[in-house]
Amino acid sequence: MQTNSKIRPLAVTAMLSAVGCILMMLDFPIPMLIPSFVKMDLSELPALLASFSLGPVYGIVVCLVKNVLSAIFHGSTLGIGEVCNFAMGAMFVGVAGLIYKHKKTRKNAALASLIGSVAMAAFSVPVNFFFSYPVYAAAFGGMDAIIAAYQEINPNVTSLMSCLILFNMPFTLVKGLLTSVVCFLIYKPLSPILHGRK
Repeated sequence: MQTNSKIRPLAVTAMLSAVGCILMMLDFPIPMLIPSFVKMDLSELPALLASFSLGPVYGIVVCLVKNVLSAIFHGSTLGIGEVCNFAMGAMFVGVAGLIYKHKKTRKNAALASLIGSVAMAAFSVPVNFFFSYPVYAAAFGGMDAIIAAYQEINPNVTSLMSCLILFNMPFTLVKGLLTSVVCFLIYKPLSPILHGRK
């Protein structure tokens, strides 16, 4: 019985990681709102489910495994995108899971998701500014080309920081909020599977 109680969270984590990897492969651009190399996906949804049902550590593990799987089967950014995705996703589900863990109510889950989304959006700025975009620029044609892609949407942006604050941060916030809404819609029907109840 004790062995089964240890195996079930691992099995659920593996299943959610696989679903997260598939959702990463279903990403899509929104070129009218943000350059097409920044894509929308709901791959943090399984990680948020894991964080709420099993705990924040499991949510972060789902973020890690789905990014490793994505890099192996779908990687097109030399691993840069996956590292960035993991860092921001871990911030999102880690913060949300920690808050929810202390008071497991529907209201607190909503608050946890909101705070997690804001934390991820804020964290996206330093992650992109200091890591992902400099590496992209070195590998794929320079920072001027990246900023030019943003200027095609809004000619007033003149620096990487302004691009990240005006475009990436709100985009990441919306992504987190959208993921949270879907999580609320499907959490209860999936609860018996996630918690191992019949």
